[in-house]
Amino acid sequence: MGAGRNIVWFAEPECRDVSVAGGKGASLANMAAEGLPVPGGFVIPSHVMESSLDVERLRSLARERDHKGCQLLVQAADGVRDEILAAYRELGGGKVAVRSSACAEDSEAASYAGQQETFLNVSSEDEVCERVVECWMSFFSERALFYRSEKGSLDDLRMAVVVQRMVDAEKAGVVFSVHPVTKRRDRMLIEAVYGLGEQMVSGEVTPDHYVVDRKGVSKKENLVHGGVLTPEELVDLATLADRLEKHFGRPQDIEWAIAAGSVHLLQSRPVTTL
Repeated sequence: MGAGRNIVWFAEPECRDVSVAGGKGASLANMAAEGLPVPGGFVIPSHVMESSLDVERLRSLARERDHKGCQLLVQAADGVRDEILAAYRELGGGKVAVRSSACAEDSEAASYAGQQETFLNVSSEDEVCERVVECWMSFFSERALFYRSEKGSLDDLRMAVVVQRMVDAEKAGVVFSVHPVTKRRDRMLIEAVYGLGEQMVSGEVTPDHYVVDRKGVSKKENLVHGGVLTPEELVDLATLADRLEKHFGRPQDIEWAIAAGSVHLLQSRPVTTL
């Protein structure tokens, strides 16, 4: 990809490259290419942040673990605002999710899940641009720098950002294509809540738990909310999880949302606990 490409759409082959779109962006593009139900979106590629500021100064500050200095430097980056705005308009405006997508995240060696920021229900042009910069800044939080110093390299500045249409979720959650605790490969674990899945990820709400076989037939349930999912929805989720596991070649941890009776896939990463 040429250095001039500052926006890459999910439908473009380049977006399936982790070095361009980060772990999250490449996963979404891969799912979209398979014809899976992924809400539309685009990626600000990993090179953009570097090209928008003094990269040597940033690397020096990162090596010193000076998170405040790093964030102040990144905060001033504003080099691709016009292109981000044009892409947001092409996407149709309205509510979007703005998600960090580091190139080293969700590898088999380390999961960076939760290390960087995600912003939901972003709904104005100014806010989209602000949230992109805040995603870049989160790559240099005290916690993120510590984690990278332990697991990766502080010289790694490859940080993409995903901008994706928001799903007005009636139900949301995760599905593990292999049970992450018992490690039984003939069982999947599905967790579900009403509304947005982020309330479950943050620990605000305890989800309903379903252990299902690979066809989606429930084998064990703990229904805190009385049964968020129907038997048909369990089958749909298990079918998609099985398809994703086969596509990526390893067990997957999948975020999903249901709106107007349809399942939408929001993320898929390798299960790192097996």
